[in-house]
Amino acid sequence: MAHDVAAGAAKGKLVVRNIGLLLSGDLSSPILDADTIIAIDGRISAVGKAADLDLSGADQTIDAKGSGLSPGLIDSHCHPVFGDWTPRQNQLGWIEMGVNGGVTTLVSAGEVHLPGRPKDAIGVKALAVTAQRCFQNFRPAGAKVLAGAPVAELDFGREVFEELKALGIRHIGEIGLGTVAKGADAKRVADWCREIGLETIMHTGGPSIAGSHFVNKDDVLEAQPDVVSHINGGPTSIAHADIRILCERAKGALEVVHNGNEKSALVALEAALEAGRLADVLIGTDAPAGSGVQPNGILRMITLLASLGNLPAEQAFCLATGNVARKRSLDAGLIAVGYPADFVFLDKPQHSSGKDLLEAVSLGDIPGIGMVVIDGLVRTGRSRSTPPANTAPAIL
Repeated sequence: MAHDVAAGAAKGKLVVRNIGLLLSGDLSSPILDADTIIAIDGRISAVGKAADLDLSGADQTIDAKGSGLSPGLIDSHCHPVFGDWTPRQNQLGWIEMGVNGGVTTLVSAGEVHLPGRPKDAIGVKALAVTAQRCFQNFRPAGAKVLAGAPVAELDFGREVFEELKALGIRHIGEIGLGTVAKGADAKRVADWCREIGLETIMHTGGPSIAGSHFVNKDDVLEAQPDVVSHINGGPTSIAHADIRILCERAKGALEVVHNGNEKSALVALEAALEAGRLADVLIGTDAPAGSGVQPNGILRMITLLASLGNLPAEQAFCLATGNVARKRSLDAGLIAVGYPADFVFLDKPQHSSGKDLLEAVSLGDIPGIGMVVIDGLVRTGRSRSTPPANTAPAIL
């Protein structure tokens, strides 16, 4: 699929019918008793049974043919730079391939992979605003990239963060990727941002790139960021006992990522469940990274937590959809009236031993994607990155 520039929402009425399994993205009711969605001008206007809805006058109809449907997946933690290119691997098209993996919204944790990245206040502000504006105007395969996440440095005063907020920046990059990393310094920046209204996220674990820092549980507990980024390491994890302490005492969301320690992700899930904090668990990829880019990274984390973490698969999908949307105040991630018509059509992969989508995921099989819709517009047919779906939808 070609890259879309300044892609907007669909105009008119979209009807999606014959949905076999409708995943809501909402932990309180992860499966909806519905088989039809209506969207008007790219936003959901009705969800229910076909017999109870007005399906007439559709400008486009999609027959799900009994396949499942999930809200578009959200990558809570990635590192874009400009365009659909990552200088870290000198690779083109990683975001478009992520859409093929079901990701419709990506949240930047900092544009740190730019060669020669500036670290002075003027340069950091300029980079953040440029990245933010570029991705507002350019949407690879329709993906929504929330970029512009400036990395804090020790010589920044409060006025730098106030100006960033005034320029429309919504969150800062990972505390710990710059010279602000430890205890009191991290707390000072986090406190400023809370007062100003900027979301804070904080690196957890060993250094990830040159110039980044080790951030331990005590640093996180002192700063109390809004999001404990890659609590399972990015990629090197803190001790499992410390992960458990953070799941009990950190006030922010608890994020696990694909490019972290998988065993630590399972420890974090277990600890979050014991603390009654499943609604605080988010999924990201932390890609691009040294371990590469993973178009199926979010699906792989959902499958990991469902299969090895024994989390019901329908709940695992919520960690990459509604949980992220609610904890990070995003206009995405839920199948509900008023939300964007961002849909991923899923089924068990062909020849899976699972009897259906949810059982296949619980057995460790990555789902097959039959179609991705963003803002009511079809962006992919059968995925180029997942195994073939057992059943795929059709445009009528």
